[in-house]
Amino acid sequence: MLLRRIITGVLGMSFGLMTAGGVFTVLLAVGLIPRFAGKTHTGRRVMLYETMVILGTMAGDIMSVFEPQIGLAALEAGIPETFWRILGQSVVLCYGLFAGIFIGSLAMAIAEMLDSIPIFARRIGFRHGLGIAVLAMALGKAAGSLYYFWERLFLFGG
Repeated sequence: MLLRRIITGVLGMSFGLMTAGGVFTVLLAVGLIPRFAGKTHTGRRVMLYETMVILGTMAGDIMSVFEPQIGLAALEAGIPETFWRILGQSVVLCYGLFAGIFIGSLAMAIAEMLDSIPIFARRIGFRHGLGIAVLAMALGKAAGSLYYFWERLFLFGG
């Protein structure tokens, strides 16, 4: 039983690190953070922006994993429930605002990056089959999504 928990923990951490690496790779590939710094004329603060993105991601991860424990600790501390409701609604409002801005900016950056795919394909000599490669990726994504919902993996956190 202990070995199973250790293996599950190691696999969970490994998959989490791979997912985080993929997300940060996309952010770097589209140049979102330098673009924000360029638009706001605060280029000297790029490291601060990158640190805030990483800290925000880590805070979201911690909140999603340890939410029940945080709620129980708050109830045991004797803090009124109405205070937590108001605080929770305020946090959700701020999160929704900033997440919307971020997702919109990311979508625009990806749309601009899509213009460079044909140029890249020509430069590396990938003239034929680009449509097939994109279609294969889309079908793979669709098949994975169908399997996820068909097997009801969302019920088990898998």
